[in-house]
Amino acid sequence: MKEEYHIKKELKRLASVKGSGTELISVYVPPGFPISDEVAKLRDEHGQASNIKSKTTRLNVQSALEKIMQYLKMYKVAPEKGLAVFCGNISNEQSKPDIELFSMEPPEPIKVNIYRCDSTFLLEPVERMMETTDKYGIVIMDGSEATVGVLAGSQFIVDKKLRSFAHQKVHKGGQSAARYDRAREESIDDYYKAVAETINDLFIKHEFKLKGLVVGGPGPAKEDFVKSKNLNYQIKVLGVFNTGYTDENAGFRELLEQAKELLSEQQAIQEQKVMGRFLSEISRNGLATSGYEKVKKALQSNNVATLIISDDLELYKVHYKCNTCNAEFDALEQGNQRQTKHDDGGNLTIVEEHDAVEELVDMADKLGVQISFISSDSQYGKELLLGFGGIAALLRYK
Repeated sequence: MKEEYHIKKELKRLASVKGSGTELISVYVPPGFPISDEVAKLRDEHGQASNIKSKTTRLNVQSALEKIMQYLKMYKVAPEKGLAVFCGNISNEQSKPDIELFSMEPPEPIKVNIYRCDSTFLLEPVERMMETTDKYGIVIMDGSEATVGVLAGSQFIVDKKLRSFAHQKVHKGGQSAARYDRAREESIDDYYKAVAETINDLFIKHEFKLKGLVVGGPGPAKEDFVKSKNLNYQIKVLGVFNTGYTDENAGFRELLEQAKELLSEQQAIQEQKVMGRFLSEISRNGLATSGYEKVKKALQSNNVATLIISDDLELYKVHYKCNTCNAEFDALEQGNQRQTKHDDGGNLTIVEEHDAVEELVDMADKLGVQISFISSDSQYGKELLLGFGGIAALLRYK
C-alpha cells in the first residue's frame, strides 16, 4: 500500500507537468533489458535531437537525455519489474530551465520498451497498472484443458496449464457400459482434483492474499468443477462466466471483459466494509478516531488497527515564520493553499513543509498497520473527505 501511495502521488505530479514544446521524455525499460542497449538508443536520440529547430527545445531535450543516460548507468540490467523514467524541463519560466528526473519501478512488469518525447509525459502504461492492485486467482477451463493463473491489474500471469482426455468420447472396446461410465467418471474426477490442487497451491503460494477465484470457460465443466468441492475452504469463488476459449489470450480477454463489473465491485465492497465499521465505531465513540493529529497520536502509541485515507487527499504540514514579530507556527494546508499574512499584518515565510499523508502512511507501514485507501468517487469516500478531513483510523483499544 505504501508503494501504491507513492506511485499515485508521483503520477499526479507528473500529470501536472506541461512542456512548452515536445521536450518531456518518457522511457520504459522492460525487466532484464540490457541497460547498455538502452543507453545506446538514447545516445542515438541525442544525436537526432540536434536537428530540432528551436534552440531552447533542442537544449532541453538533449539535457534531459544526458541526465537519463547518466542515471541509467547506475544499473546493469533493468530491475525485476522494469524501470519507468521521466525527465524534462518542469520550469514555468522559459529563461530558467529546470531539468528534473523522476523514476519508478512499476507495480507490474513492463512489457514493451518505449521511448517518447512529447509535451506531456507518457503515463498511461503505469496508470493502467494502478487501476487495481488487487490480485485474483483465475481458472479458464473446459472438459479437456485448464489454464490457471493470477490476475494482477490488467495482466494475467499463467501459473500452470493442465490437460485431460476424460470428457472425450472414445471407443469402449470390450468394456461394459457401466464399467466404462465408471472409469470415465473417475477420470473426470481426477481432472477436477488436479485443477483444484493447482489452484490450492497457487493460493498457498500467495499466502491466501488473492481476493478470490474467478472461473470461466465454455460448456458445463466449469460449473461441475465448482460443484465438485475440491477447492480449499478458504478460497472464495467470486463468479463463474461463459467464454468461448480456455487460453491465456482470447479466453482471458473474454473473461476479463465479462468479469470487470464483478471485480470493480470487490473493491467497492471492501471499502464499504471498512467505512461501515468506522462509521459505526465513531458514532458510538468506540474504537475509531479521525483527523491528522489524533490519528498521528494513535500511530505513535501503536494503537491503530487500520489507517483509512481518502485517495484524493493532498495535505501538507507547513511551518511558517512571521518576518515582523518572528513568531513561528505550524499549520495544515490543503493542496497548494498557503498563508501569506500573519495576524499582525506581517508577511509569512515558509520555513519548511512536508506531506502529512505520506508521513502517516510511512508510520503505518513501519508498524505493519493495514492501510485502506478509499475512492473519493464513492459516497463513503466523499463522506470521509468532507466529514472527517480524509484521514481516519480504526483503533486497537480505547
